[in-house]
Amino acid sequence: MKKSFLLGGIFVLSLWGTSCQQPAATADYRIVPCPQQIDTTANKGESFVLNSRTKIVYPEGNEKMGRNAQFLFEYISKMVHLNLQTTTEAKDNNVILLQTGLESDNPEAYSLKVTPDQIIIQGASEAGTFYGIQTLRKTLPASEKKSNVEFPSATIEDSPRFGYRGAHFDVARHFFTIEEVKEYIDMMALHNMNRLHWHITDDQGWRIEIKKYPKLTEVGSQREETLIGHASERPERFDGKPYGGFYTQEEAKEIVAYAAEHYITVIPEVDLPGHMQAALTAYPELGCTGGPYKVWTKWGISEEVLCAGNDKALQFLDDVFTEIMQIFPAQYIHIGGDECPKVRWEKCPKCQARIKAEGIRSDKTHTKEQYLQTFVMQHVASFLEKHGRKIIGWDEMLEGNAIPGATIMSWRGEKGGIQAAQSGHDVIMTPNTYLYFDYMQSKDKENEPLGIGGYIPVKKVYEYSPIPESLSVEESKHIIGVQANLWTEYIATFDHVQYMVLPRWAALSENQWTCSSHKNYRDFLNRLEALMRVYKAEGYNFAKHVLSDPDFPQQPQAEEME
Repeated sequence: MKKSFLLGGIFVLSLWGTSCQQPAATADYRIVPCPQQIDTTANKGESFVLNSRTKIVYPEGNEKMGRNAQFLFEYISKMVHLNLQTTTEAKDNNVILLQTGLESDNPEAYSLKVTPDQIIIQGASEAGTFYGIQTLRKTLPASEKKSNVEFPSATIEDSPRFGYRGAHFDVARHFFTIEEVKEYIDMMALHNMNRLHWHITDDQGWRIEIKKYPKLTEVGSQREETLIGHASERPERFDGKPYGGFYTQEEAKEIVAYAAEHYITVIPEVDLPGHMQAALTAYPELGCTGGPYKVWTKWGISEEVLCAGNDKALQFLDDVFTEIMQIFPAQYIHIGGDECPKVRWEKCPKCQARIKAEGIRSDKTHTKEQYLQTFVMQHVASFLEKHGRKIIGWDEMLEGNAIPGATIMSWRGEKGGIQAAQSGHDVIMTPNTYLYFDYMQSKDKENEPLGIGGYIPVKKVYEYSPIPESLSVEESKHIIGVQANLWTEYIATFDHVQYMVLPRWAALSENQWTCSSHKNYRDFLNRLEALMRVYKAEGYNFAKHVLSDPDFPQQPQAEEME
């Protein structure tokens, strides 16, 4: 079979055949992320025409596929205003058939076949079918009125490069509603992502209900005011307005269920032993000094951390994670481990007693207190492992004795990820040098919303290579995924959230899904234009900087994005 890869946008010209009855619009197979293979040779010149009589057919008795059919109905209705019937009754003509049963080692693989009579989307699982639906969705033109659509004959064979395709969302610094978190999940689904890293606790707010410790949300979710401007500005200024919010366990379960319907797993992060000032405000006895503390009103790294020498603090962690596991069924639990100052531990009698009792010693590379952090992290890891869970932690977890079986999230560049992979740890690459989307998208700070700083445009995201060249073939197998992080110190509204991640998520998704040999930045920009039309149809607030990129297609249609 002759195959042609989806590169350069050239193949599309050969696809656009004609028919006796011209439909109002033509589907465009130049999508993001780029599929692995496309065959354009079968039934060349023929097309399937989507119209108001087209039916969406799914297997009877399969609840997930029924939901997939409903998703497709909604996508088509929003993009071209056709309200199609969904049914389990088999039809041969003018149908979109949703199926499972594709033979593949990858459960997220799918095939999409377009013939003059039908479109068949077959997944290796219901998730695979869902990603085929996302592909079909993104081929649709955006229309302001009811529009038939011509699909040129083609076959797409596709599967993701990485099994872990993540997006991080910090709701601790600023709180976002259930509906906003759900919309974030919708946006992830559009980009073929499957892991939501949900950062739900920090110094500035504890956002998840823990029933055994009610003060965590009664007290720890509320701060008296919030810093105005950048953390580096002097003198510091504050708005004087109380700020807070949290999710009940039932609300969190609702979000978990909503994500699961979109084949997205929610991985919670309870950051420890640092970033705990909100918890200490609620329960000051868990800190080294006993307080008093207050929920932090500014950004940065607090010196107030959990007391590693206090047995009550360890019991607190066991109790918290017991309830976290009841809310979140994910195999992975993120336990933080980053940015934990040791100044309190150095002077704390209980922490020093713990060091002595455990026989902890310093060496040429690490202090006693760094090894004490390993003790705390290992305690949590062992507790979670007993309950069948695995841990993820930031790359600081490599400082001290590495915890066997821990998955490392490399954020301080790639160095930690390289070290972890070489040591046999699984790694998720999320370097701040490429994938921190609280960084600025433009050097024009006067016309940009407030951000933490730095400069990461779409092109830089796209050019990131998740597997470092320094790794061997075997070591490279430990790079299991790619993720971008969104910290919200300077992001207080959901419009701002969308602005910061879109369209940088498009470049991210290509790194997560598409084989590196298929990547081409100029071609990506040609395909990005169509995706930005989906953003517009969905009402997403997306950044427009990339429209001025010299490689962006200079077409009149691009002006419509402004």
